[in-house]
Amino acid sequence: MHNRNGLRVRCFKVGPDFIDPTILLQASGQPVYNLDIWMMGIEHCRELLFEAAQSSDLILVEGVMGLYDGEPSSADVALQFGLPILPVINAASTAQTFAAILHGLSTYRDGLQIAGVVANRIASPRHEELVCSGLPASLPVTVVKRSDAVNLPERHLGLHIADDIDDLDSRIDALADLLTATALTNLPPVIEFFAPQQTSTVAQLLDGISIAVACDQAFCFLYLANLEWLQRMGAHLHIFSPLDDSELPDVDAIYLPGGYPELHAQKLSANSAIADQIRAHVNAGKPLLAECGGMLYLADALIDLDGKKFAMLGLLPGEVTMGKRLASIGPQQLIADGESIRGHTFHYSSFNTEIAPIARATTANGRDGEAVYQIDSIVASYVHWYFPSNPTRVARWLLGED
Repeated sequence: MHNRNGLRVRCFKVGPDFIDPTILLQASGQPVYNLDIWMMGIEHCRELLFEAAQSSDLILVEGVMGLYDGEPSSADVALQFGLPILPVINAASTAQTFAAILHGLSTYRDGLQIAGVVANRIASPRHEELVCSGLPASLPVTVVKRSDAVNLPERHLGLHIADDIDDLDSRIDALADLLTATALTNLPPVIEFFAPQQTSTVAQLLDGISIAVACDQAFCFLYLANLEWLQRMGAHLHIFSPLDDSELPDVDAIYLPGGYPELHAQKLSANSAIADQIRAHVNAGKPLLAECGGMLYLADALIDLDGKKFAMLGLLPGEVTMGKRLASIGPQQLIADGESIRGHTFHYSSFNTEIAPIARATTANGRDGEAVYQIDSIVASYVHWYFPSNPTRVARWLLGED
């Protein structure tokens, strides 16, 4: 909506999310970064916000789950950087209780600045009257009528990524039409973003190194910052698709990020040409870094929810079984050589293997987390690593020095 008015809009996403940023990117047309105080550090988050403010008219930060859910929560991020809050509350099946919910959100924790409220899924003018009757007259209220035209499809890891929603642009336009017809015309308060105390400097640890990065519908969980940090370390990136390509770029290393290999297992299994070349890469002693879905692709086989078994690359002995229940979720870190690299885990599968892990990540509160496996030049784990949290460790993995 604000794009239509000629404003330059930058979006951020609270938490370690890969899916929502793809939709925010499509809506804004601008790069989208995450904001996670624990995984990224306060100064790194501050640096990204400050840089975005230099070339934008409006910065919108999408929260994660409920306002106070998680550690750190959306409220933590808002308080840390002085961001005003615009709660979006599902008004379906509520009336005057809507005001009580907003009151609770506003007063549960001191210091939050509520800039307004969005009453979502309003069914009728009478419903709108009841919902708004208990709200302060001075509070800006945006009413969004219930509409199937703006709903987004979901699956086991959340929303579909942008590339998997054929009519996403029309859904975004329909939502913009609904918002334009309501009170959401005023911009939020102007706030000042302060420069970080120290800007990031990155050593050329990967100078001249070529890296093949898997990126398609099966491998789509990529932090934008990860790719940028690889380039800032001097690496040359070559994007390829294990689903559709028949040739692997001639590279020094491979990076297989997470995604949805379970949804494309048959096609991955059938693409023997690219599989043979990845195997040849590893057999030649060249490094390969795999995260979550990328690790699943390396296994002997993947068993989907229907019990069908598909042959995978066979580079990590063991089988992957998809489950209907969440197997693991949350922030994780690996501490090695007195330093940590941070990230998060989120998966429904289990990896049944006799490989002994070389290390094990820990949760934010110090409990045992995901295993880290290494066989020859392969390093693999369920953890999605945030590369800027320890570029040196990432470089060592991709250089085969660990």
